[in-house]
Amino acid sequence: MTDLDASRYAAFKAKDARFDGHFFVGVASTGIYCRPICRAKLPLFKNCRFFASAAGAEQAGFRPCLQCRPELAPGQAPVDVASSLAVRAASLMQAECSQMQGVSELAARLGCSDRHLRRVFAQAFQVTPVQYLQTCRLLLAKRLLTETRLAVVDVAMAAGFGSLRRFNTLFQQRYRLAPTALRRQTQVVAPEAEAIVLTLAYRPPYAWDALLAFLAARAIPSVERVSDGAYERTVRIRRGEHVWVGWMQVSHWPQRGALRVRLSMGLLPVLGAVLARVRHLFDLDADPQRIHQGLGSMSAIHADWPILGLRLPGCFDAFEMAVRAVLGQQVSVKAARTLAQRMVQAWGAAVDTGLSGLSHAFPVPETLLALPGDLADHLGPLGITAARARSIQALAQGMVAGSWLSERSRPPEEEMAVLMQVPGIGEWTANCLAMRVMAWPDAFLPTDVGVKKALAPRSPKDIAALAQAWRPWRSYATINLWQSLSDRATP
Repeated sequence: MTDLDASRYAAFKAKDARFDGHFFVGVASTGIYCRPICRAKLPLFKNCRFFASAAGAEQAGFRPCLQCRPELAPGQAPVDVASSLAVRAASLMQAECSQMQGVSELAARLGCSDRHLRRVFAQAFQVTPVQYLQTCRLLLAKRLLTETRLAVVDVAMAAGFGSLRRFNTLFQQRYRLAPTALRRQTQVVAPEAEAIVLTLAYRPPYAWDALLAFLAARAIPSVERVSDGAYERTVRIRRGEHVWVGWMQVSHWPQRGALRVRLSMGLLPVLGAVLARVRHLFDLDADPQRIHQGLGSMSAIHADWPILGLRLPGCFDAFEMAVRAVLGQQVSVKAARTLAQRMVQAWGAAVDTGLSGLSHAFPVPETLLALPGDLADHLGPLGITAARARSIQALAQGMVAGSWLSERSRPPEEEMAVLMQVPGIGEWTANCLAMRVMAWPDAFLPTDVGVKKALAPRSPKDIAALAQAWRPWRSYATINLWQSLSDRATP
C-alpha cells in the first residue's frame, strides 16, 4: 500500500468528481475498471488497482464498467503530464483513431522516430502507443453502441477498425461481451435518427452561462451562433484529399455533469476529430478546483475573484482563431467579428446545414493563398489593413507548411517566440493564440485593454508583476478579469 494508492482509494470512496479522469480503478474481484465517481458498491482496498489511463487498465485485463462508463471520463490537461510529446500523441490518437494507420504515421506527424515516441509514451502512460490507440477505438465504439442507432458495421468503421470481423474479435477479447449484447444492456440515452448525439463529461462545477456569453459575443455570423442556451456551428474538416462538412450543436446537461453534442450524420467518419475539438473549445479537461486554488490570491483584489468553474474558451479551428486574433488587434470584439463575417461572405465554403443562420464554413488557408496577386488587394476592400493582410497571409502559409500551430508544435513559450517573428504578430496576439489555440494555461496579457480596465489604476508593469502569483494559471486569471467586466455591465 502506497500513500498515493491510499489517497486514490479515499477519493474513490468519496466519489470525488475532482479526480474524475485523473485515474481509473481496476477491481480484481470483478475484472472491471471504474471511474473514481462510480456509484457501484465500494470494493475492498485490497482488491483495487489504480491506473493512470483507461488503456493501462484494459491492458491489465480489466473491462470497462457499464455503470460509470469510463469512456465518458474527462481527460487530463497538458499541465498534468510531464511529456508534451506524449500528450500530443495521446491527443492525436483520441482525435484521429478512425483515420490513423499506426505508430509510424503518428511519429511522422509529430516529427520524431517510432522508437523515441514509444519510449516517451510508455514513460508517461505506462502503455505502448498501439495499446493506447486500440483502447481509443474500443471506447469510441462502445460509446457509439450505447448512444446511437448506428449499425454495428458502421460503428466498427467509424471507430477505425479495418473490418467488422476484427472489431468483433477484439471487442469480445477485451470486454468479454459481443457488441450487440452490449447495446441491448446499456441503451441509456434515447438516440436520434437524424443526428449523432453523444455526451462529453467535465469536472464540475462548470460556469456554462459565462462561457456561452463569451462565445456568443464573438460568434461569426453564418459560421456559428448561440441560440436557446446552445452553441451551434458549421463544421468542415479536411484529411488529405477528403473533406467532410456538416454541423454541430452543443448544449449543457448539468444533471449529468456533461455537455450534450449533436452532430450531422455526415461527420461520422471524423467523429473523433470533432469531439476532440469540442473538448478543446469548451475546456472540458480542466480541473476547476485546482485552478481555483491556484488563483486564490485574486480574492485579495476583489472578493468575488476568482470564479469557481470558469473555463478557458478554446477554439474549434486553429486558422479561424488565428485570423480572428489578428483582426481583433486594437479594435472592439464587435468590429473584429464584422471583419471576419466579411471574409466568410467572400470566400467561405457553403455548407447545407438545414439550420437557420448557419450556411458557411470559415475559409481555409489554401483558399486565401490561391487568390491571385497580393492578398492585401483582396482583403483591403473588406476594411482589413494591409499590415493585417500580410499577417494573415504569413499565418496561412505557415499553417499549410506546418511551421506553427501544428501537430509538431513546440512548447507554448517557444511557439509564441516563433509566432512573434511573423510580421504583425506581437506579444498580445501571440498570447491570445497561446490561450485559445494552444490551450496554454499560463498565457497573460498585461497590456490588454480589458485586463488594464479590470485592474485599474495599475500600470502594465505592475499588472505583470502582480500576475506572477497566479502562475501557472494566468490564462484563467485573464478570463476571470474579462468576466468581471461583463458582470459590471450586467444591470
